[in-house]
Amino acid sequence: MAQHTTDQDRPEIVLSEERLDVGTETQQAGVARVRKRSYVETVQERVDRGVEHAETERVPVDDAAADSGEVETLADGSLSIPVFEEEIVVTKRLVVRERVVVRKHVVHEEHVVTAEVRRERVEVEAEGDVVVTDER
Repeated sequence: MAQHTTDQDRPEIVLSEERLDVGTETQQAGVARVRKRSYVETVQERVDRGVEHAETERVPVDDAAADSGEVETLADGSLSIPVFEEEIVVTKRLVVRERVVVRKHVVHEEHVVTAEVRRERVEVEAEGDVVVTDER
């Protein structure tokens, strides 16, 4: 406590007190990690495919001069006819299936802070026939 004298010579006492100053500071509380993992999944799909089969048919030639004979004939007298089949072709392509968006937001929570603060007060003692009036 400090005692001062004013210009009118009246003694004064200045009272002080501690005030609680509560605020917040941002600090890292942790980390959120987002990872992408690949996995293998077996997928089955049905597909039709065509296969050529050779059939023989015997047709008598009525006009031998009109038949050019351009068919491949092998040395043993048999014919060579190409036979085709459809081949199943499987390809893979990467497509975007989904996009994951990560956002963060602030959630405000109310907390009660308890602390002790120091305060000063004045006690006036009177002795004898002194009357003290407090102007508070």
